[in-house]
Amino acid sequence: MDAPTADRIRRDISENDVVLFMKGTPVFPQCGFSAAVVQVLDQLGVKYKSFDVLLDPSLRETIKGFSNWPTLPQLYVKAEFVGGCDIVREMFQSGELAELLKSKGIATGAPA
Repeated sequence: MDAPTADRIRRDISENDVVLFMKGTPVFPQCGFSAAVVQVLDQLGVKYKSFDVLLDPSLRETIKGFSNWPTLPQLYVKAEFVGGCDIVREMFQSGELAELLKSKGIATGAPA
C-alpha cells in the first residue's frame, strides 16, 4: 500500500462527512456500479465529495488495501467504510442508509 496515498485517503475521509471513491464523476460515471451509488446518494439528497480513481492509479490500488475491499465504488460516512454498490443499494432499499446518515448527523434532502 502506498503510504502517501493512504495518508491522503485518511485526510479526505476525515475532512468530508460523506466520501465516494468511484470510477468517473457523479455527472459522468464510468461504470454502472458507480452510477448506481451516485443515484442513491442523489435520491437521498446527500452532499458528498467524490474522487475519480481512474485519474489516479495509485489511489485506485491503495483504496482497495485501505478498506480491505476489492471493488469500487467505495462509500465512507464520517471516516467509516460503509461498503460498495450492492451494500449501499441494499441499505438504501431497507432504509438503513438514511438511518445511518441521520445517526451520524448528516443532513439529507429526502423527506423524513
